[in-house]
Amino acid sequence: MQKRRFLQATAALALASSLGAAHAQNTPLKFQLDWRFEGPSAFFLLPVAKGYFKEAGLDVSVDAGNGSGGAVQRVASGSYDIGFADMASLMEFHANNADAPNKPVAVMVVYNNTPAAVMALKKSGITTPADLSGKKLGAPVFDAGRKAFPTFAKVNKVSNVAWTAMDPPLRETMLVRGDVDAITGFTFTSLLNLEARGAKASDVVVMQYADHGVKYYGNVIIASPKLIKENPEALKNFLAAFAKGAKEVMAKPADAIQYVKARDGIANAALESRRLQLAIDTVVNSADARKEGFGRLDASRLSLMASEVSDAFGTKTRIDPQAVWNGSFLPSAAQLDVLPKK
Repeated sequence: MQKRRFLQATAALALASSLGAAHAQNTPLKFQLDWRFEGPSAFFLLPVAKGYFKEAGLDVSVDAGNGSGGAVQRVASGSYDIGFADMASLMEFHANNADAPNKPVAVMVVYNNTPAAVMALKKSGITTPADLSGKKLGAPVFDAGRKAFPTFAKVNKVSNVAWTAMDPPLRETMLVRGDVDAITGFTFTSLLNLEARGAKASDVVVMQYADHGVKYYGNVIIASPKLIKENPEALKNFLAAFAKGAKEVMAKPADAIQYVKARDGIANAALESRRLQLAIDTVVNSADARKEGFGRLDASRLSLMASEVSDAFGTKTRIDPQAVWNGSFLPSAAQLDVLPKK
């Protein structure tokens, strides 16, 4: 009897040891979001919570951010292995830091279209891009839509725009008060903020850049050169696990908000569910995304964007589109078949 107990105890210890060793072998990866824990962050929080990254041999930690520029810089500095950032911000970093030793690279497209848009209230009389000429626009100086506005203006023949700068929390307030005629911002952020300030969605004119000739890519997953060089398999596994989670998020967005709520207890579940659905409808499951395929991009469109961003952002050097993108780590076509069917 004692011998049997001894063998059972030994077996249990061996099993615990092997499980501990397997857990220890999980590759730790630090992931930097572009913004706070809001609806769209469910794309990354769900696969963490449901163990998809762990199943792939990864121990992924996700941190909130304060802007795409910060996400790019933190991955470039080596503080983070992977991040989520606007493609234009990544391009700008490359072109303005030509000598930087660790320039992050985009490895998967999540927002096939930029979420940037111009928004105005119908009572202003602004209904088309042409109506913006001679008007006062407002946005923070670092806003993606404001920085890309020269491209929007060129394509739509808008001229003589006067800009007013403000901190992000004041943008929608100033539009509602009439301090500015229109604002630039991400659709799924500014539209909901305008509603929170008393404006009805039906009273807001939304001119999405993607619908008005500006075919910029939006947010992409970026990786550090160190990770790409030293552990390419971990990066491949991350993207495959992410794609698995993304399919679930898009299938049941409202259910996925629980993982956002778990990270930010004061998040409004109904509001963040709407924000996530808006993001899915406008930039993730867009017509361009269905045409090019989730995660992927079109080389000619990327080249055009690189040229337009170089001009609009006034970068120190011209952007090399081949330097900012590496699609060799993307999962298989079957794994990338995640978009909801129309």
